[in-house]
Amino acid sequence: MLKRWTSLGLDLVFPPQCAGCGRIGHHICPECAQRVIPAPAPVCNRCGAPTPLPNSSRCRACGGPPAALRLARAAGLHTAPLREFIHQFKYEQRTDLAAPLACYLVAALQQPEWRAILPQIDVIVPVPLHSARRHERGYNQAELLATALSERVGIPCRAELLHRTRATRSQIGLSIDERKANVEDAFVASPQCNGLHILLVDDVYTTGSTLTACARAARAAGAPLICGLTLATPQHNQL
Repeated sequence: MLKRWTSLGLDLVFPPQCAGCGRIGHHICPECAQRVIPAPAPVCNRCGAPTPLPNSSRCRACGGPPAALRLARAAGLHTAPLREFIHQFKYEQRTDLAAPLACYLVAALQQPEWRAILPQIDVIVPVPLHSARRHERGYNQAELLATALSERVGIPCRAELLHRTRATRSQIGLSIDERKANVEDAFVASPQCNGLHILLVDDVYTTGSTLTACARAARAAGAPLICGLTLATPQHNQL
């Protein structure tokens, strides 16, 4: 309650500005919010990327079902305005966007494929940043997003369950093979993952290399079920 009142007080002194159109009074105004394009169906059963074939078990983007991830989905396409929302949230200190962006994740979790899985989820775990990158940025956007989602769905957020053990290059511009090699063995999971059903949260799903590396670490620590949910998947993943 104190957090909510503090937020309301700050909004009165420093009115929020829409991350899409700049309108005063909204973090994301209703018009810009409605312009976000949901990830269209049908999708790949593994990664959630758009595919021309219904109930496809694999797509060219992800290459087939991994052993570690049970399911991965994105809420929308990484196009305007969601692309701009994520950029500001991630790189321009717009931490106030965590709560409105989490609403897209909540909407994604209402889809039929989550109905049987979501009640099984014990914890929400954000994809971690390396300590050096977190110090540089000042926060982990995935953790803020996971915390906001946790507050809306009532599932605990446990950021301490997963750690990035080495700094990695940005995945932007890397090939699929380079992405896999970049994050291979870059994560370690706490022994407390043993027996937990985990929902991993991140901002963008491109090839799934990062989520898969995190899931493998959690599986090695004893987590029997790991799923992934992100805000966006790039439009070029469409086939």
